[in-house]
Amino acid sequence: MKYNVSQNNWGEFNGHQIFLYKLNNDNGVKVSITNFGAAIQSLSVPDHWGNMADVVLGYDDLQGYIDDQFYIGTIVGRFANRIAGGKVIINGTTHQLTVKDGGFHHHGGKVGFNKKVWQSRSFNNDQGVGVILEYLSEDGEEGFPGNLTTTVTYTLNNQNQLIVDFDAVTDQSTLINLTQHAYFNLAGHTGGSILDHQLLLPLAEYLPVNAMQVPEGTLTPVSGTPFDFTEPVAIGKRINEDNAQLVLSRGYDHSWVVKKQDSDELKLAALVFEPASKRTLRVFTTEPAIHIYTGNFLDETCIGKQNSNYPFRSGLCLETQHYPDAPNKPHFPSTLLNPGERFKSRTIFEFGINE
Repeated sequence: MKYNVSQNNWGEFNGHQIFLYKLNNDNGVKVSITNFGAAIQSLSVPDHWGNMADVVLGYDDLQGYIDDQFYIGTIVGRFANRIAGGKVIINGTTHQLTVKDGGFHHHGGKVGFNKKVWQSRSFNNDQGVGVILEYLSEDGEEGFPGNLTTTVTYTLNNQNQLIVDFDAVTDQSTLINLTQHAYFNLAGHTGGSILDHQLLLPLAEYLPVNAMQVPEGTLTPVSGTPFDFTEPVAIGKRINEDNAQLVLSRGYDHSWVVKKQDSDELKLAALVFEPASKRTLRVFTTEPAIHIYTGNFLDETCIGKQNSNYPFRSGLCLETQHYPDAPNKPHFPSTLLNPGERFKSRTIFEFGINE
């Protein structure tokens, strides 16, 4: 085995050293991860002919991530996605979370996990090569109760899998919903629109949203709607249809139901195929939902690696997570974490080629 990992100084932020870790497997797959925002900075995989390309959007330097407004490549928490109203009741006590202008808590608050410096160390063993990152979110941060210690472990193996493991504990009852917010473009990060990517979601139901873009609360069949990806369909085929949900969200920005109850079972949540390169990406997860976001708010202001522009719909997010607004929907899988419990989840991004 030729697993390899290196650690490079990447700058400083608020007196903390920032590192960039570079991981390699035997097949030439390369992943770079920084402890600022626990972000995936680059991810190079081969196409059908063996040509390598970096298939995630990102920035060339630390300042890009400091300035980033799109959560590109980062870990999102303490609570990913949205909570309507921003007030939550935990064990009879009301907590006011930080909210955006629309009156909802979003992606962890004003300064979420995507803007934090994580403690980090690399490893290299028989299972692969990777980075372990840890962050202590103190009691009261963004309005959440409890000192929450979160660990994310990235592992790259010779099956061309990038495995993302979450582990978290708290000293008070709190809420948690974590996700990895990489923007994928299997044609390469400079590949332009992702609308030609073929998407398969072997999932029968999705969560329609209201004007606040939080789930209405119903698990709705995808059959007969533009949200039916139970057979492979080009992302762009129906994205501009006159459908109220698509118009509201400027495209796909919705959660699909992977499971209706929490479990440790890994399930296939998505398969993406890029016709020109023949690259594939399979997403397996223990999480109960996958949120598909088609980069509807990317624009000409987003300048990424190699001074390239990341325009409208040039990246695809495959955010495995719990259902958005779960604290306000008792029938959704719970996002409550109590002292003495562990939050654990696993997502696998598996890269391949379609022969």
